[in-house]
Amino acid sequence: MKKNLYLLALLLLVLAPWSAQAGKHRSHVIGFYNLENLFDTYHDDGKNDYEYLPDGANNWTDAKYAKKLQNMAKVIAEMRKDNGVWHTVLGVSEIENRHVLEDLVMEPAIADAHYQIVHYDGPDRRGVDCALLYDPTKMTLVESESIPFTFEGSKIKFDMTKEEQANFRTRDILMVHGIIDGEHFAFYVCHLPSRLGGKGVDTRARGGEIVYNHSMEMMKKYPGIKCVIMGDMNDNPFDDSMAKHMRGRKNIKDVTPADYFSPFWSMLEAGYSSLYYRGEGNIYDCILVNYNLANAPKGTFQIQKITRKKFYGRVFSKPFMTNQSGQYKGTPFRTFSNGAFVGGYSDHYPTYIVIKK
Repeated sequence: MKKNLYLLALLLLVLAPWSAQAGKHRSHVIGFYNLENLFDTYHDDGKNDYEYLPDGANNWTDAKYAKKLQNMAKVIAEMRKDNGVWHTVLGVSEIENRHVLEDLVMEPAIADAHYQIVHYDGPDRRGVDCALLYDPTKMTLVESESIPFTFEGSKIKFDMTKEEQANFRTRDILMVHGIIDGEHFAFYVCHLPSRLGGKGVDTRARGGEIVYNHSMEMMKKYPGIKCVIMGDMNDNPFDDSMAKHMRGRKNIKDVTPADYFSPFWSMLEAGYSSLYYRGEGNIYDCILVNYNLANAPKGTFQIQKITRKKFYGRVFSKPFMTNQSGQYKGTPFRTFSNGAFVGGYSDHYPTYIVIKK
């Protein structure tokens, strides 16, 4: 009996390292999804959310809110089905508050992911913020920060007066610092200023400048850290906010330690789109990675080719997420169309990358 116990203990000791290794996740999905106005049915003090109330312009009832939550969860669950794993990190935008995210992560379709939430209330007048969902079994949260959008210290020439700048309100940029399998990561979630009225070129450039400068400081503070910038940029990868101020590069071979690799640039040129603006396909839902992740040392996390084994990113779309007929055939099936609730998903497709050791 004692001999058998001794052999069992020895076997467990030998297998322990293998068991621990098996518990590590060698591949991770990192993505972004603009949830298109995920509002609850209650008024938030100080926010212009009146159109998303039961008696507001959108007649935003509990039933419509429940349908919206189910739809968002269905998309996230479908990505899990395709990839075989839940996202380790999923950045989101156009969410009203933490409450809507708490409701979302409890949806039956994705409850098994046990997502944790990082969110700060921001200054946007409509009340929409950026946030991040993460799998706590795969990433350990170290710190987070809501980076305010300011004009101070910028090298950009702005069209707005100083008074207009002081009154300007937009989404903060969210930074989340975490550790994945022993490696440090900084995730930036952005929703840069709108194109409404053909405006915002200089403020989107400023957004790019802010996130780039902050990430450079993180790289100085944590040598070797792997940085991922994601979000609804309201710009394509070749626009100034992305190519000049975030230093996004189309080709991975051209990326230096001062640059970011912008994988959705070549995908846009190949005909992929994450949304349509004025009838034209665009990829505003971008993800960029720094040199440390684009050209990582062997045995550490590196971005992978995942679409046709040619592109380093994916625009996730399925027929149920897409208009199948009519004026908007082939474009994302959104929540509202021409002012009417149509029960769709979002006016954006989610995007993601995969990293692997």
